[in-house]
Amino acid sequence: MSIIEINNVARRFGSVVALDGVSLNVERGERLVIIGPSGSGKSTLLRTINGLEPLDDGEIIIDGVHLDRNHRQIHEIRLEVGMVFQQFNLFPHLTVKRNIVLPQTVVRRRSEAEAGEKAMMLLAKVGLTDKAESYPGELSGGQQQRVAIARALGMDPKVMLFDEATSALDPEMIGEVLGVMKQLASEGMTMLVVTHEIGFAREVADRVAFIDGGKIVEIGPPAQIFDHPGQLRTAEFLAKVL
Repeated sequence: MSIIEINNVARRFGSVVALDGVSLNVERGERLVIIGPSGSGKSTLLRTINGLEPLDDGEIIIDGVHLDRNHRQIHEIRLEVGMVFQQFNLFPHLTVKRNIVLPQTVVRRRSEAEAGEKAMMLLAKVGLTDKAESYPGELSGGQQQRVAIARALGMDPKVMLFDEATSALDPEMIGEVLGVMKQLASEGMTMLVVTHEIGFAREVADRVAFIDGGKIVEIGPPAQIFDHPGQLRTAEFLAKVL
């Protein structure tokens, strides 16, 4: 069974249709990269998966847990889905370590000692153990985003969502964040990634989905989508970004 099942999902903002009957399955351990023009529904799709946006129609199932338009079981969904945003959303008044410890103690009900040990393990994973007692304002953008990834991983998610996680970074900082994401991919994490980093998509993605007008126009392996797109709209978009 797929770990993510998206069935005929719709999301509307007044007269604007952000998602128009999207259906999509993601297998356990799969890396799906989502591309498309601004306003196409990419970020809205991710936000519906972890319940940040309500569904107007359809259903999402994460590892057997159903999320419908009534938002029943939303807490169970959010326990299984980690999300990293464009902006880092760290608590500025807390140290790096505390930013990772606090969600674990509040949501996962871990002891301070257990959460602290896990925080340090995750900081080692993202190469930032020396910044444990620093504050977010003392870090570069790339470092803050790596802390945000560590914080999300602290919840032991089954799925990780990345919503243009490098788009707010200076070019020299993008590589360090993509490096962490590539490591997660190599370890078998199920990942849905909205990004404009085509090189990353070619290297890491199992499949690439092109979304436009709230619909999945085309989906397939990276080589197919980037080198031999089957839809004219996909080819038009890629001609502008490649």
